[in-house]
Amino acid sequence: MQFDRAAKTGKVSIAIDATSVNTGTPGFDMHLQSADLFDAAKFPTIKFASDKFVFSGDKVSEIVGSLTLLGKTQPVTLKANQFNCYENPMIKREVCGGDFETTIDRTAFGMNYGVDWGFPKNVRLIVQVEAVKQ
Repeated sequence: MQFDRAAKTGKVSIAIDATSVNTGTPGFDMHLQSADLFDAAKFPTIKFASDKFVFSGDKVSEIVGSLTLLGKTQPVTLKANQFNCYENPMIKREVCGGDFETTIDRTAFGMNYGVDWGFPKNVRLIVQVEAVKQ
């Protein structure tokens, strides 16, 4: 993550290992990682990338970018929730972080499992980020 509060710019790149899905139930984890859903063997990485941060005053209000899931890329806007920067008293450096969220239609990425049975196609994503100024 790169973030310049004064210039009101930023870049972020997030990679998630699809095999790291862990619900606490091994059988369910295996099904989530299967070709029915995340297809982790064929698409081992889920990615989000952005170079557009939107500000409200001095605070980030949203990050506009692209999510790649199952080999398909779609535009996604992550809305900031409680984003803030502060001087960390323990490490004596500036730290910025917060929660970001959005809702995606998983079928736009080809993840259709269970939709015909009434499973919801909309999925709420929450991304928690904390970065230390280097």
